[in-house]
Amino acid sequence: MLFRVLVSVYLFVFTVSLRAQQAEASKLESGVHFIPTHHFTIQENQELLHLFAGLRVADVSDGMDRVGLPNTGLVDQSIHPCWTDAESLRHQFRGIALTVRYVPTQLKNLPPADQDFSTWEGAFYNQLSSETWMQIIAPGTAVVIDDDEFGDVGTIGSNNIMAWYAHGAVGVVTDAGARDTDEIAKERVPLYLSRKSRGIRPGRNQLESVNCPVSIGGVLVCPGDVVVADGDGVIIVPRYAAKEVAHSARAILDADKSARRRLYQELGLPMDQTVK
Repeated sequence: MLFRVLVSVYLFVFTVSLRAQQAEASKLESGVHFIPTHHFTIQENQELLHLFAGLRVADVSDGMDRVGLPNTGLVDQSIHPCWTDAESLRHQFRGIALTVRYVPTQLKNLPPADQDFSTWEGAFYNQLSSETWMQIIAPGTAVVIDDDEFGDVGTIGSNNIMAWYAHGAVGVVTDAGARDTDEIAKERVPLYLSRKSRGIRPGRNQLESVNCPVSIGGVLVCPGDVVVADGDGVIIVPRYAAKEVAHSARAILDADKSARRRLYQELGLPMDQTVK
């Protein structure tokens, strides 16, 4: 009798375990994101960005060292500013990451025989390689685009980057390319990219995800992380450590400014925004 009870218990446990494994397998087959993402309010983001106001990539990198995150968040230097302005420093920005991922398409890159190119192109833009994510751009947003690193795809251009800027984006970072870079430089929209590109998106890439973790220049970027960019490059600060990093970086910058102010005075240089 006891043996039968034990066998029954074993079979019950085995069946439950097997069903759980099957459910997990079915879930995996459907696609799973294992890194959780979080939503932050505009007020929370603005309060955090206030702590990073004026901080340089170098200060933030040193701050990361001080909180135990050395060599974390430093984006590969192949991702560089599209333009710089030593007078205004308008190429610099600090923002909250909105992450976007485009991937190379496997679809045919020509319209069907019964459709003209313009109609096909418009449908591709609107349905497959869209910018639906523009509706969630908020003041202080840093648009981070993980794109086709090897294709000649101009996902970013002088028109759409201005639209993102008008919606409140403070800057854009991509591990791929952009086109119309002469105009972007004149428009003074901060852009950090790996190279210049030319091709349109239809027939080349598709929108894969929005506000999911992405990889840019060898660095993990999660939605809500802090992005700091200047002439030295780009650094990503994990959200959980951002306040602590900002406080450490501020102390470093303040000490640096004080020391450089004395040198400015000794050399008779006029004070500029980098030491005030």
